[in-house]
Amino acid sequence: MAEREKDAHSGVETTGHEWDGIKELDNPLPRWWLWIFYGCIVFAVVYWVLMPAWPWFGGPTPGILHKSDRAQVAVDIDALKARRTAEAGQLSNASLEQIEKDPAMQSYALAVGQSIFGDNCATCHGAGGTGGKGYANLRDDVWLWGGTLEDIQRTITYGIRSGDPDARVSQMPSFGRDQLLKPEQINDLTEYVVALSHRPADPVAVQRAGQLFTDNCAACHGPTGIGNLQLGAPNLADRDWLYGGDRKSIHDQIWFGRGGVMPAWRHRFDANTIKALAVYIHVNSGGQS
Repeated sequence: MAEREKDAHSGVETTGHEWDGIKELDNPLPRWWLWIFYGCIVFAVVYWVLMPAWPWFGGPTPGILHKSDRAQVAVDIDALKARRTAEAGQLSNASLEQIEKDPAMQSYALAVGQSIFGDNCATCHGAGGTGGKGYANLRDDVWLWGGTLEDIQRTITYGIRSGDPDARVSQMPSFGRDQLLKPEQINDLTEYVVALSHRPADPVAVQRAGQLFTDNCAACHGPTGIGNLQLGAPNLADRDWLYGGDRKSIHDQIWFGRGGVMPAWRHRFDANTIKALAVYIHVNSGGQS
């Protein structure tokens, strides 16, 4: 075997690789690196012996310790379920008011409610519950169907226009699309609603729309436009709007009669989960009594 060339400056043998006059030296690996490398090999061999590691017939080799992370996860889940069952049992025997007033039960309900809200409600109402156009703000004190604990629980349980037999149902007519009113009448009603919320509006149009409002809108929204919680009819005299309070949004709502749908969650959640979610929403909204 031919002797390899040595570098004239360092005296280290070269590998024989050369590029543009630069020769690669065959320096040995650092000793500290080698010891770490050998240690990793020893650790791997020990791990293979002690822990499940190698694929085998019928599953991986069990290892001397017979330890299974999957089995441990199952044990932890069972323990968590047992603990939650005991805590949830307290909710079963308590009213919504008792849950909210008891620090321990309220703390548990808020933890469960926050998790359920984030996974199921935040998509529409937002992570903070502040809603958006067409989706109710759950952090203020404005409620279409009432904001008491019982009202919130019922809304969650049966939904709104969900198709459930006990769902809350209201229907805003499509005055324009279904040709119930003429376009110029809807324009006048738009000005009337703007005036109801104490904003500048065309006085002539407002005067013309007075009887139109009485004949078509007052049955649900009331003679003064303050709404009706029992019917889910919003207050038109405040500054809170589900679909927007500018003239175009008001006009479109009168024309199309939009109405959202909220699922009936009783088909997915048990009664205790709905209680916890109701308490969570009620506490975070400031708690309407």
